Parts: sequence; C-alpha cells; structure tokens
Amino acid sequence: MVQLDFAARLASLRSTLRDVVAVIDVPGLRTRIDELQRQAEAPDLWDDPDAAQQVTHALSHAQSDLARVTGLEQRLDDLEVLVELVNAETDEAQAADTAKEAEAELAGVQATLGDLEVQTLLNGEYDPRPAVVTIRAGAGGVDAADFAEMLMRMYLRWAEQHKFKATVMDTSYAEEAGIKSATFEIDAPYAFGTLSIEAGTHRLVRMSPFNSAGKRQTSFAAVEVIPLLEESGAIEIPEGDIRVDVFRSSGPGGQSVNTTDSAVRITHLPTGIVVSMQNEKSQIQNRAAALRVLASRLLIQRREEEAAKKKELAGVITASWGDQIRSYVLAPYQMVKDLRSEYEVNNPSSVFDGDLDGFIAAGIRWRKGAVEL
Repeated sequence: MVQLDFAARLASLRSTLRDVVAVIDVPGLRTRIDELQRQAEAPDLWDDPDAAQQVTHALSHAQSDLARVTGLEQRLDDLEVLVELVNAETDEAQAADTAKEAEAELAGVQATLGDLEVQTLLNGEYDPRPAVVTIRAGAGGVDAADFAEMLMRMYLRWAEQHKFKATVMDTSYAEEAGIKSATFEIDAPYAFGTLSIEAGTHRLVRMSPFNSAGKRQTSFAAVEVIPLLEESGAIEIPEGDIRVDVFRSSGPGGQSVNTTDSAVRITHLPTGIVVSMQNEKSQIQNRAAALRVLASRLLIQRREEEAAKKKELAGVITASWGDQIRSYVLAPYQMVKDLRSEYEVNNPSSVFDGDLDGFIAAGIRWRKGAVEL
C-alpha cells in the first residue's frame, strides 16, 4: 500500500511561508491594492495617460505579488488533501499515480516559495523598479559580438518564460555576426532587484564557429543593469549638457529599416554617456525614452560615486565583486559557473535558453551574505 509522509516537509514550507508573508506585509499589500484600485476607477484617470499607466502597472504588480502568496497558501492546503487521498486509496495503481502528482506539486511549491523567499531579500530602494539591461560586446572580435547576441536572447527567453514584458529599445548590429550592443527593458515586479545580480563581465569559452582553424576562443561581453525611473525629472539634466542626434533605425549589417529619421542618440557631454533609442515610431517618443534611461544611468552613477566617497572617508577597503562574474564553457567540457556564488550547472544549452533562476537566486543570496560580512 502506497503511503506518503510529507508532514515534516509541509510544516517546514508553512513556516517559511509565514516568514515570507511577514516580510512582504500582506495586510499592507492589500491596503495598497485597495488604494490603487480606487485610483484606477477614477473617471478622469486617463486624462493623464502617463500617470494612468503608472497606476495600472503598479496595481498589476501588487496584485501579482498578492496572488503568488495567497496561491501558495491554497496550494499547500490542496497538497495536504492530495496526500490524504493517496494514503486512503486502496487501489495500488491509482495511489501510485496520485503519489506522483503529489511529489510533482510539492516540488513546484518548493520552487515557487524559494522564488518568493529570494524576493524578500530585495529590499533596496530601486529593487521593485523595472530594469533596463544593456549588453555590449567586449574583447574577442566576431565571437564577442555573437556572444553578446546569445546573452540578449538568454535574458529575453528568461523574461518570456516568466511572462514578463520585455521591450527591445535599441540594437546596434555588428558587421559580420552578432551585435555590438543592445538595450532592452524588462517590466516586472522587482525586475531591477532580480536582474541587478547579472551586472558585470561574462566570459565565453568555445570552439569558434568563425575561426577556420577551429581553435578554442575566449570572448567577453559586459552586462549593465539599471532601474528605470518613473520620470526623467528624478534627476535634472540641463539642455546644455546634452547633444541630440537623429538617424534612421537600422537592422543587421547597417540596413535601414524605416524611411524617416526617427531614431535618437543622446550624448551627455559632462560624462560622455551615450543613450540610443530606435524602438518607438516617432522621434519625440524615442527622445523621451532616451532621456528617461539617461536619467537612470546618471542617478546610479551619482550614487556609486557617493558610496565610493563614503568608503574612502571611512578608510575601509573591501573586496569588490570584480568585473568577471560568470564563465560559460562549451569546450573542452560543458559548464556554466558563477564565480561569486560558485553556483554551476553542466548544461549550457539550457542556460542560454533562459534557465537562469538558479544563478539569480544563488547570486542574490550570495550578495546578501557578502553585505552582512
């Protein structure tokens, strides 16, 4: 007779869920949802489309957070009932099938709760914001450009698997293959806090498909992650500090993909920061989007400078993360390893297809431990 004993594991999951609920502050979350719903129901809401979009996005994100918590509570209740059914079943074949279902559901609950537990570690000021990810090819020639495109696809596939909205804002294609750089937005709850662990230099080792001699090639790509601010007014950018250039949107090989100068490139003269946008159809929309991203980058730069100054004044020298954060090895063996958390897998194909949750969770936990040291 099939018997399942999940009592200890279910008790542990319920204990973890109680801790998560306390950190997330479910009563406070419900109150926030009620307030956002009142705002969303206002008859004049869409008189200001930008403000309306902020309200509806915030409401959607808050409802998503609440649904994940309440859904887990219901799934744990249902799992207990499923275990009781297995233990009471007299038909061995039926009991075995139901037991497999219970085991699969238990694994699913553990994974979802693990994701929520990681989210409770994201308590930075900008962690709940959408993320703007920029990938740039580094050393390694054509292989580096191809690697940069592989990373872009990896993150977009990760977003797709989680049903997160992803918008490509700008892509600069390389001449032979791959991309020189790309910028895209991930709009999801805690997108910045989640993806910020991915910032740094990524390294690829493989047998180069672009090398006729078939030699092993090492190439690099840089990943930058910044939070998308609600409005560019969060940091002042004088008009005299920027240069705006307009051009036609381009595709692979520099081919023009439209007939108007709608793409915009903004250069921040004091810092040399350059932001390009060609996703929107109009020059005005691309200019607004570029200013928004520029403001986000300037704010992050300012905060990094302030943090560095504080460390200098305090006379404290601590080890930095280092530029190279992860290695993707395709030859002579198969492995992807994060050099900070030491988390690794032996299936690079699944990682490049968007299977990043293990690396992200391990990285966030590693960062939390490093901060507490």
